[in-house]
Amino acid sequence: MALIDVDGRVLIAQRPAGKSMAGLWEFPGGKVEPGETPERALIRELKEELGIDVTEACLAPLTFASHSYDDFHLLMPLYACRRWQGYVQPHEHADVKWVYPQELADYPMPPADEPLIAVARDIL
Repeated sequence: MALIDVDGRVLIAQRPAGKSMAGLWEFPGGKVEPGETPERALIRELKEELGIDVTEACLAPLTFASHSYDDFHLLMPLYACRRWQGYVQPHEHADVKWVYPQELADYPMPPADEPLIAVARDIL
């Protein structure tokens, strides 16, 4: 999810210690549970991870990433969102930062997120 603030910055979240790829920065979001649409999963994950409320009407699909890890293949949609309710707080991450799209490459990210950097930089 590319949460975008009024200054055009994008939110990234740092993976916590104890999780795979700890310390890397990522776009918030998570797994789609059985019976969920990607949009409903994202709304749920943003509430759990960041404590914010998002409506489906505020989600705009941008692109997706496809990446093969050793034990699974990840297909990850990237949505943009400029409106939400509440204050962003890291409930499940070590930290969060607002960065300008051209700064995203300065933060180490999981391999699946890396292709999304150029899209975010060019479109946002």
